[in-house]
Amino acid sequence: MKETRFSIAAVERDVGVSKDTLRVWERRYGFPVPDRDPNGERLYPAGQVTRLRLIKRLMDQGHRPGRLMATPVDELEALAAGPRVGNAPGPDASSDELAELLALVQQHDGAAFLQAMHQRLARQGLSLFVQDTVAPLTTQIGSAWERGRLQVFEEHLFTELTTRVVRQAIAAVPGGSEPRVLLTTLPREPHEMGLLMVEAVLSLEGARCIPLGTQMPLLEIVGAAAAHQVDVVALSFSAAFPGRQTRALLEQLRAALAARTELWAGGSGVQRLASMEGVLCMTSLDSAIAAVDQWRLRAR
Repeated sequence: MKETRFSIAAVERDVGVSKDTLRVWERRYGFPVPDRDPNGERLYPAGQVTRLRLIKRLMDQGHRPGRLMATPVDELEALAAGPRVGNAPGPDASSDELAELLALVQQHDGAAFLQAMHQRLARQGLSLFVQDTVAPLTTQIGSAWERGRLQVFEEHLFTELTTRVVRQAIAAVPGGSEPRVLLTTLPREPHEMGLLMVEAVLSLEGARCIPLGTQMPLLEIVGAAAAHQVDVVALSFSAAFPGRQTRALLEQLRAALAARTELWAGGSGVQRLASMEGVLCMTSLDSAIAAVDQWRLRAR
């Protein structure tokens, strides 16, 4: 008997994962692997939908997608039946290895930290390195600082060394063309790591990134967007940014930018922000990649 197959819209409703994310996973991880109908539309076998449900459940528990995509269903079921992991890294981001990296920062061993980061970059490739090493390690660094386990100068050491590694890797990525994306933060947002991670994944997707660093005044952002004729202005907001100001500042910037220039906002600081007309809020690096795909569809 032929296995039942489901359309991408049905999978989106059933699993709770957007169509854009499903396409990104297919391209990046090689799963899911849908069939195609005579019109070229995706059709997902029931077995793959079952596995996607398990992956979504584990992601809701705090696991990252990475290696979950290659994990057999029986192992996913066993993992889902185990204790919840909260915001801890999933199986694709070894907590022991990340703990070792954090320990090197606390031991002030910058040379060993750089070597370990370069090794992980070489092993994972830039995309997975950003998502499965830099992102969870940045979260751990922030948590350690909040609990008083990390000094300010140690957090700065991590930021500077990690920035060096990621920037070198971005420089090796062939130059993109479109969309042209201006990357910056608003005043009172000094955290650059989120911007850097977005620049890495967008560069890998063939976008042309124009990084301006942090804390740009609104009028300067508007001027830079016009001067560089960008298609998108992308802003990063950390959890430390004054949340009550976010919506009003985004509304002001949206009104000042040219109508053709899209405005994207991402980072932990916008996770609770209600939807806004004319502003695309992104809560993950996957959603940033999906935003590029959607921009190109609209441009065509």
